[in-house]
Amino acid sequence: MTASTQTVAEALELSPVESHLHPEGSFDLADHEVPTGREEIWRFTPLARLRDLHKDAPLDGTGVTVEVDAAPGVTAVSVPASESVRGLSGYVPVDRVSARAWQAAQSVFEVTIPADAEIEEPTTLRLNGGGVENAAAGHLLVRAGRFSRAVVIVDYSGSATWAENIEIVLEDGAQLTFVTVQDWNDDSVHVVTQHARVGRDATFKHVAVSLGGDVLRASTSADYIGTGGSVEMLGVYFADAGQHMEHRLFADHTAPRTKSDVLYKGALQGKDAHTVWIGNVLIRKEAEGIETFEQNDNLVLTDGAKADSVPNLEIETGDIEGAGHASTTGRFDDQHLFYLQSRGIPADEARRLVVHGFFNDIIRRIGVPALQERLTASIEDELAEHVGRLEL
Repeated sequence: MTASTQTVAEALELSPVESHLHPEGSFDLADHEVPTGREEIWRFTPLARLRDLHKDAPLDGTGVTVEVDAAPGVTAVSVPASESVRGLSGYVPVDRVSARAWQAAQSVFEVTIPADAEIEEPTTLRLNGGGVENAAAGHLLVRAGRFSRAVVIVDYSGSATWAENIEIVLEDGAQLTFVTVQDWNDDSVHVVTQHARVGRDATFKHVAVSLGGDVLRASTSADYIGTGGSVEMLGVYFADAGQHMEHRLFADHTAPRTKSDVLYKGALQGKDAHTVWIGNVLIRKEAEGIETFEQNDNLVLTDGAKADSVPNLEIETGDIEGAGHASTTGRFDDQHLFYLQSRGIPADEARRLVVHGFFNDIIRRIGVPALQERLTASIEDELAEHVGRLEL
């Protein structure tokens, strides 16, 4: 086994993850049975709506195009899978869709930020789907060199049935903000697995913005190859009638004195709008002196919408700086609405202000001004469907 395909567990001499939330990985498709929905990692997913991505649907579609706007100094190229360095993150597929996508991807899109480079402009990859009839698979690898600083945005639009693996590697001291924007058409199905390997004293910010699509299942994990690494996972999602949005987060503390901070916020409106958030932190016995916190907040705007939120914390050592989790799901705060209305603000406008306030703190933390403005406008468009438009 080469160094580029060596798993993190092997590199750090760690035992494999033993958790019902995170099965042991394998590149062999035979090791991944077709899920039935009774498995813990699949029990919230509407399998009947995946268009057989979890079974044996051909993944030979070519309808997803990639447009690249690379910042100066950043290399962004597509290479044949056989010539790529995929596996560099140590990721091994942990479910059948991920394993199928790994086998089916004919090429790997590789984005490389050179060591010591400080890239001011974001690098943007725009993936556009041309139809849902033929399912397809993709693979993205992002590498941030030592002591580099950059922003990479992946923007999805159009219609597609898309299975995907994304690997992110931060070398020592790197600072990377990685953003995904799910703005698919309403008929799209997207199942994506993302895994980051964080080097010594590296800082990784992962931002997930989920707005469009019929079914979205995004699994995001991170582990650490050295001490002092920091991971921040931020998520904003807005589900309309009939949409299923599922986010599964896993921070695997594989090294001492590392940090993780997870905050996802979502709103739901319309009949059968369904969101799922599964958060898990594993603090291994080797991970002494770590700090971690995970939180998920949901705002249910109308009847008929449902939010499932399940935070988990697995601790194998008592020598930690701090660990905790929180989850909330509720409707409008009547006191907030009363306060605003008592000051002459109409009811519809008061509701809109409460929703914007709910999202505002996390939007500010994204740190990409153009994206923050776009997200605020998108939330405004979503709200306009039910409570009229408020000019900001």
